Amino acid sequence: MLYEKLALRAKLKCELCSSQQGKMEVYTIQPTLKVDENSSLILCEKCRAQIENPESLDVNHWRCLNESMWSEYKPVQVMSYRMLSLLRHESWASELLEQMYLDEDLIAWAKAGLPSKEAADTEAPTFDSNGVKLVDGDSVTLIKDLDVKGGGFTAKRGTLVKNISLTNNPKHVEGKVNGIQIVLVSAFLKKA
Repeated sequence: MLYEKLALRAKLKCELCSSQQGKMEVYTIQPTLKVDENSSLILCEKCRAQIENPESLDVNHWRCLNESMWSEYKPVQVMSYRMLSLLRHESWASELLEQMYLDEDLIAWAKAGLPSKEAADTEAPTFDSNGVKLVDGDSVTLIKDLDVKGGGFTAKRGTLVKNISLTNNPKHVEGKVNGIQIVLVSAFLKKA
């Protein structure tokens, strides 16, 4: 019954990559209280295998997310967010993640299924210059001029950097300044 509902919704295509090749299967996004069309989607074998084994990610396969992230269906949005988060080290994925909007409940659901490294809550916290904890997606303001090595410009004091990403180093964050993804020292930032 669930397969039929999802297959009809998806028009017999993978809801992430739109492939019609191979066997399509129901994939339920965890954590969930109820397995239904509001917590599940139809996936092709290739997408499912990579989701279940993130070490095998084919980066170029996931460029399809530039379409599926705009789906009207919440499970497709959540899975797109999770995959873009896993691929955020790729500039195109980071750009798509910046464009994506989800309400707070969906973001919480999406982040609940990310590996702890991507969720960033289990690592040492990152603090701004005032001791305020920073998290992925925060906006920050530079508190001093910073020379951008290799960028050929100076990021000016007061520059707003939106949608930062935490790194493995709690003293650094990544963000875009003048369209270039750079690493910023958290001691020179103030949460906006």
